[in-house]
Amino acid sequence: MSGSEQPNVQLGSWQAVSLVAGREINTKLRSKAFIITTVATLVLLIGFALVMKAVGGGSDATVGFTQQNAALAEPFKAVAGSIGENVDTRTVSDERSGRDEVAGESLDALVVGDGWTVRVVVKKDLDEGLRNAFNVLAGQVALNQEIAELGGDPARVGAAVADASVDVEELEEPYPYDPQQLVLGIIAGILIYMSLLINGQMVAQGVVEEKSSRVVELLLSTIRPWQLMAGKVLGIGLVGLVQMVVIGGIGVLAALVLDVLTISVTAAVGTVVWLVVWYLLGFLLYSLVFAGLGALVSRQEDVGGVIAPALMFVILGYVIGISVLPSDPDNALAGVLSVIPVFAPTMMPMRLAMGGVPAWEAVVSVGLVVAMIPALVWLAGMIYANAVMRSGARVKLKDALRKV
Repeated sequence: MSGSEQPNVQLGSWQAVSLVAGREINTKLRSKAFIITTVATLVLLIGFALVMKAVGGGSDATVGFTQQNAALAEPFKAVAGSIGENVDTRTVSDERSGRDEVAGESLDALVVGDGWTVRVVVKKDLDEGLRNAFNVLAGQVALNQEIAELGGDPARVGAAVADASVDVEELEEPYPYDPQQLVLGIIAGILIYMSLLINGQMVAQGVVEEKSSRVVELLLSTIRPWQLMAGKVLGIGLVGLVQMVVIGGIGVLAALVLDVLTISVTAAVGTVVWLVVWYLLGFLLYSLVFAGLGALVSRQEDVGGVIAPALMFVILGYVIGISVLPSDPDNALAGVLSVIPVFAPTMMPMRLAMGGVPAWEAVVSVGLVVAMIPALVWLAGMIYANAVMRSGARVKLKDALRKV
């Protein structure tokens, strides 16, 4: 063999895919966009945890009571709690010092008077929630006065009223949703949505970039079209996976350390695991479609238009999930849609984080997506192979579905 001759090296399928994937990983992990997005998201999550810690750690208001009204403190706290107001109460030494504390804003309100009426002193105006609580308390005081005048025992009547409750017969036991799990579900949905939106479109943009710069012609001289597409999807997917694990893991860890989350570590870890699983499934599902559709155009300006129909399913699933599930986790329509493959990546992780999803629904949802991915590999591979080498005008989908 002469010195000018080059050996003909044929890359194996996995070797070709891994080389393309490695190139994508190396490029994306070093990009400023990846680093800035990851750091910014972590800062937002930790900041959110700190805000929740500050907001949830204290009471909504502090109310003072003079010595003559001290007996009203506990009933008021109970009334406020029953209508969702978290208040602290304390007895002041005298009315004058209490008024000074209201003026200095160390007290939000001060109850004064002789204990037979509810009279409140505030600096400027009374919070609507506190006003409602005081109105209920005033009603109780008035009722106690009427009972006493009729010769009854207000304490005994009050205890009887407090113990009275409706007897409810439940045909099915409801799932005890934890508010913290609802918040976790919302955050999981947002992270999945952002990741699919950013990383999925990145695949389509990468395809168009290589196509428009004619780099794809050089690449396809040594590897097959499906290997190039698979390598690109695998590489960007792994970068997104690293980002998802870092954000999800550090976010949940910060919330547990700051005592913002009081749910079990097992439940928190389970949320992160499902987040990763559904990111992988959702990314594979949509990135294959985006790669195939991206090959239809040759300009970056046209990417948005060509992937818009597929992107609508991601957006629609997210919008339905984020608007319906927090207020109605058992919503029947959301339950059905979360099993359908095109909606499952954004809706099912929300439901799983919130809890109460029957095991069979989770299995069916995962199974349908897994079953759909090989079909998309074949379909997207055909579109990609038939369209990626055609530059210029946009390739029609029907033309890309048949070989030239």
